[in-house]
Amino acid sequence: MQDLNLFVIFARVVESGSFAEAARRMDISRSAVSKAISKLEKNLGAQLLNRSTRHLSLTEAGTVLAEHSAHILDEAEQAERFVSSLQAEPRGMLKVSASVAFGTLHVAPALADFLSRYPEIRIDLTITDRPVDLVGEGYDVMIRVTNEPDLNLVARKLAPVRRKLCATPQYFQQHGIPQTPEDLIEYNCLDYTLSGEQGYWNFTGPEGVIAVPVSGTLRINDDDALSQAVLGGLGIALLPTFTVGKELQSGKLQAVLSEYIAVERYVYACYLPSRHVPAKVRSFIDFLLNRIGKVPYWDQDL
Repeated sequence: MQDLNLFVIFARVVESGSFAEAARRMDISRSAVSKAISKLEKNLGAQLLNRSTRHLSLTEAGTVLAEHSAHILDEAEQAERFVSSLQAEPRGMLKVSASVAFGTLHVAPALADFLSRYPEIRIDLTITDRPVDLVGEGYDVMIRVTNEPDLNLVARKLAPVRRKLCATPQYFQQHGIPQTPEDLIEYNCLDYTLSGEQGYWNFTGPEGVIAVPVSGTLRINDDDALSQAVLGGLGIALLPTFTVGKELQSGKLQAVLSEYIAVERYVYACYLPSRHVPAKVRSFIDFLLNRIGKVPYWDQDL
């Protein structure tokens, strides 16, 4: 296959009518233009231009090639304009992966507002807690709850994830309210299996950092599903406020031992490092940051 740049140079020569003018428009030397035309003629085995000291004219082969080269140049210019517009204006397909609970409760409900603001963007959203490969799977943005984002990605904090020890008021009426973290040994502690803390809950309190052994009748891999089990009165759990903020505000759930703080995580928006971050990625992350607020809306009035 021929070097497409040779066709582009040939098209510029035909368009401008001279090697010198083509060189000026492309910001290369006149000799580079001359060498490119000579190489193209050699590769094709045909003379493309009749040259004189003052004029250039197309041969029969040159006339045929000029038409096709003009199409190549036009396609290249259109592609350049389109890529530039993607960097300048939010548009195109935005492929997003979001963790199940946060994605369901806070990302998906925000999309109607986002798309109304940016009508030239389309979104492909995948709700999953499995790790995704941004390069291999073609994702633009990955939204995850973690305390250790991938060091190979750019990670922007969207919000802190605060977890509260929660159960229903009815559960505490029946079993009593724990007075210290060590009391949790006597309670049905429902565990979130993706926390990395199976068998122990870690807190920072007045005495420093403590790890409390816990056990219960349910282990589950989704924060939202875990909150539903707690709302059903099954037991006590460490729940992120982004899943149960409304229930704590309404009194459906009650938080205890608030002076003991569980290990804090963050919601991150992660994307591939690049000198030129697409406008669709920048606008989506900025939109989420503005929507969530400096104090996350689910933490207000707690």
